Amino acid sequence: MVRVMTPSVRLLPNAITVLALCAGLSAAQFALNHNFVLAIGAIGVAAVLDSLDGRIARLLDATSKMGAELDSLSDAISFGVSPALVLYIWFGDTSGIGWIVSLTFAVCIVLRLARFNTLLDVEQPPYAKEFFVGVPAPAGGLCALMPVILTLEFGDGWWGSAPVVYVWTVAIALLLISRLPTLSLKSVRVPAKAAAPLLVGVGLAAAAIIQYPLIALAVALLLYLVHIPYAIRRYQWLANHPEAWGVPLRERRAIRRSTSRLRLRRPRFPRVAGNQRLAVRRSTQDHVVRGVRTYSSDGQDRSRRRSWRRIGLRQRNR
Repeated sequence: MVRVMTPSVRLLPNAITVLALCAGLSAAQFALNHNFVLAIGAIGVAAVLDSLDGRIARLLDATSKMGAELDSLSDAISFGVSPALVLYIWFGDTSGIGWIVSLTFAVCIVLRLARFNTLLDVEQPPYAKEFFVGVPAPAGGLCALMPVILTLEFGDGWWGSAPVVYVWTVAIALLLISRLPTLSLKSVRVPAKAAAPLLVGVGLAAAAIIQYPLIALAVALLLYLVHIPYAIRRYQWLANHPEAWGVPLRERRAIRRSTSRLRLRRPRFPRVAGNQRLAVRRSTQDHVVRGVRTYSSDGQDRSRRRSWRRIGLRQRNR
């Protein structure tokens, strides 16, 4: 049976993208009225809608080039222009430095989105689909508002001073255009055994958001930033273990445990420079098989003496 898709249903993902764009632009209007809580909430709504439009488009098989371009333009405005304006209006800096910082953040968002579009046509290894290159635009737009969130919740403090706000905004902008891998929620799979605890956690998170929305948002953003070292380590491990590509999580964990138990270390090379280092490495690789070093005939006696010396015994002189 062939399923016929009506035009109105195919326009649903684009409609959600337009709603995200309207929510992001409304944040600037709320900031002009000095209602910064609603401004942060509008950008949060835009982030939720942005995470839904792509999934719905794939479920309905309604992906299109126009939808991809519209999504990028919406992200540039909702998570680049609007947070920059909210920061500039909230801080009220008239010296010009604040505007330069806001412009830097907006430009980095646009550059990050342009690189994301170019990487869509580049062939990448299978494990790269589990990661983003740099911090994604929705997370970056919300993380940039961290000084505003802390000031609204806890009042004035060191987090609202000019140097901290400038350094924080520039640091988030650099994370946006960096090459650091960050985990993608699209690749996260929940085991069947963890379904019930996850639902309980969702309920608790919803209660925390209702009672303490700003604190819950600040904790979620800090946890996201803290996960970056773990994402880098996981990316490097997957790059060095092709046997773990495309396997279920249970098998991947088994591979990780087996490699951690063996504790195989790479051979150490003497400190030489230039062509000598390459020659030493090539000669050493001839005697290394799966992480275990063997020695040639002229080096067997030396290795035997070292092994005797290691266990504290001496060979008898004949």
